[in-house]
Amino acid sequence: MSNEVHESEVTTRLTAIEVQLQQFNQLLSNISDRITKSEDNFLLVADVHKYKKLQELLITGNFREADWETIRVIQTITGEPELGDITPDDMRQFPCDELRVIDNLWTKYSQGRFGFSVQIQIYQSVGGSLDTTINQDNKMIELFGEHVGWREDNQWKKCDDLDYTLTAPIGCHPSRWWNSPFGSKMTNYFFNRLLVCSI
Repeated sequence: MSNEVHESEVTTRLTAIEVQLQQFNQLLSNISDRITKSEDNFLLVADVHKYKKLQELLITGNFREADWETIRVIQTITGEPELGDITPDDMRQFPCDELRVIDNLWTKYSQGRFGFSVQIQIYQSVGGSLDTTINQDNKMIELFGEHVGWREDNQWKKCDDLDYTLTAPIGCHPSRWWNSPFGSKMTNYFFNRLLVCSI
C-alpha cells in the first residue's frame, strides 16, 4: 500500500516537473524571440527614419530598390544631394557605426550573401589589404569585380545587368554605390574605410 502511495507521489512530482520544464522552454522561446526583435530594433536605433525604408526593401527581398536606397542613405549621412558630390575624402570621415548598420541590414536579410562585410572579405581573399588601397592597386579591384560578378570578359558590367536575386554571386550587392564618378579612387578609399572600421 505504501509503495503504491510512494509511486503515485513520484508520478505526480514527475508530471509537475514536466509541466514546469514545458513552461520554462516556452519562456526561453519567448526570450529568444524578444532578443531577435530587440536586435532588429537596435539596428535602427541610430535613426529609425534613415534606415526604415532600406530595412523594408531588404525584408521583402527587393534588392534592386534596396541598392538605390543604400545610396540615398549614404547621401543622407554625408549630407550630399548627389552621388557625384560624395568625394573619396568624404569616405575618410564616414562614420563606422553607420557603415555597420547598413552592413548588418544587408547581411541579415540576404542570408549572409550580401553586404559590405562580405565584400571586404572577398577583397581580402583576392589579396586586397590596407596597403593595396593606399597604393590604389586597381588589379585588386578588378579581381574583386570578377569574384562578385561585376566583371565579365575583362569588362565591367552595368548595374542594370546584374542579378538582383539571392542567386547572384556572393558579395554582389550593394553594387550601385560603388559606381562612383570618382571611379577606382573612390573604390580604394571605400575599401580602406571598411578595413579601418573593421567592418
